[in-house]
Amino acid sequence: MWPRAVVIAAALATGVCACSPAAEPGSVVRVEQGADGGWRLIRDGRPFVVHGVGGTAALDMLAACGGNALRTWDAASALAEVDGRSLIERAHDRGLAVTVGLWLGHERHGFRYDDDAMLARQRATVAEDVRRLRDFPGLLCWGLGNEMEGPTGRGDSAAVWAEVGRLAKTVKSLDPHHPVMTVVANVNPAKVRAIRDHAPAIDILGVNAYSGAAGIGDALRRMGWTKPYCITEYGLPGPWEAEETTWNAPLEPTSRRKAATYNVTTTDILSDTRQCLGAYAFLWGSKQEATASWFGMLLPTGEKTITVDAVTQAWTGRWPANRAPVLGTTDVPLAGRRVTGDTAFTVTASYRDPEGDELSYAWEVRRENVDRKEGGDAEAEPELIDECVLESDDKGMARICTPTEPGPYRLFVTVRDGHGSGCIDNWPFFVDR
Repeated sequence: MWPRAVVIAAALATGVCACSPAAEPGSVVRVEQGADGGWRLIRDGRPFVVHGVGGTAALDMLAACGGNALRTWDAASALAEVDGRSLIERAHDRGLAVTVGLWLGHERHGFRYDDDAMLARQRATVAEDVRRLRDFPGLLCWGLGNEMEGPTGRGDSAAVWAEVGRLAKTVKSLDPHHPVMTVVANVNPAKVRAIRDHAPAIDILGVNAYSGAAGIGDALRRMGWTKPYCITEYGLPGPWEAEETTWNAPLEPTSRRKAATYNVTTTDILSDTRQCLGAYAFLWGSKQEATASWFGMLLPTGEKTITVDAVTQAWTGRWPANRAPVLGTTDVPLAGRRVTGDTAFTVTASYRDPEGDELSYAWEVRRENVDRKEGGDAEAEPELIDECVLESDDKGMARICTPTEPGPYRLFVTVRDGHGSGCIDNWPFFVDR
């Protein structure tokens, strides 16, 4: 996936620092295979298991929740400054390590791996990014590319993986103190074989996986991958894996189901202590992808959701001191249905707050997303339909008037506890003529 420019606080970046830190020495990180054949990540002489996220928002919150790492998709994000401090410096200040992305071109965006001029420019950019960031003490490892083989298909292009192999050697020659990981969209035997054959300098295989993320280790072993791996994106099943309505709108899991999935998947991934170096939950922020709420672990206004609580519990064995509202009973008569326009419905979605905090409810109706992209490419935000919410209360009841114009829509409710936690759920419906 490609969440650049959609993570909360990205817009706060005001500049880029091109210099390395002068006073503090850089970190030293390596992958180490033990006598038992198992793999470990060693950072400054100590074992390091990644309890990470994908995204650059809310660093204080991440540290407080038990996270120890984050990943970016490009080097510019790691260097982006807020109040004169780069992201990688601000992360290090909070005890967080950063996997710095080195963005590689995607053929679906027009990049060609048979174009010598394009390759030369990309090689120069990668080398310069490594030089700029290699001495920061917050650096954990390099994320060389992200799904550059394409999010669908076999992903076994010899041209792509031979270039990744060349770049991995370049990165290691410029920085022998941090491992190089390449990141792919799920795995299959042909892809794994191509990486093994054409890019042997890669130290770690990063895998973005949603359904089946917990089974990636077994799959990789069956495919002959013997080096360590890391789950570089995971969460609930993606919209491409979900059930749909009769008008092809994906059915987003409820917030409670999302939390259960994040909790179980995090625990299962981290149970592979032999070959897995850890995992990055997706997405530490918010973005429009199929819906405005599918992957975001935070609300657009910054509150943490129940998925954050679930991952915190899996990382630390404890729930946060303040927990997000929990969805209880619902009665949404228009959910998943074809309905008539300009018709009023009473809907309810009641939430329970674990601390008994007073909750606020905000309802809205938006058009269904018609700008669906693949691989996490940026999507336009669906139009908000004003005046559809006739009334609502603080108990989870609302009166909704359906739009007059035929077509697919989605009803959202956002719930906040006033103490930094919230929740969001939605239901698709279709207005007939």
